[in-house]
Amino acid sequence: MHLKWNKLLIGFSTGIIAGALISQAAKKKTISSDVALSLAKKAFKENGPIDGSWIHMNPENIKKYNLPYKIYRGGITRTVNNEVEQYEFLVDAMTGTIIEVNPL
Repeated sequence: MHLKWNKLLIGFSTGIIAGALISQAAKKKTISSDVALSLAKKAFKENGPIDGSWIHMNPENIKKYNLPYKIYRGGITRTVNNEVEQYEFLVDAMTGTIIEVNPL
C-alpha cells in the first residue's frame, strides 16, 4: 500500500511541474503569421469582401500607449463603391487581437 501512494505522489508532482512549465511556455509563444492574417481577414470580411491581403512573416516589437507589444504588420485591400481601399493593420502576435487599423 505504501508503494502505491509513493507512485501516486510522484505522478501527481510530475503532472503539476509539467503543467507549470507548459503554461509558462504557452504564455511566451506567438501565433504564426498565417493565423494572424486569417484572423485579420475574418474581421475585415464582416464588413464585406476583400480583394487581397499581405502580412510580414516575422513579428516586430513596438510600444503603443507606452506598453510593449510583439506584433505582425499586414494589409488588406478591398473595393467599396468601385473605389479601392487599402488598410494597414497590426495584430498582437501573442493573442491574435487586432490592435490598430489605419487606412492607406
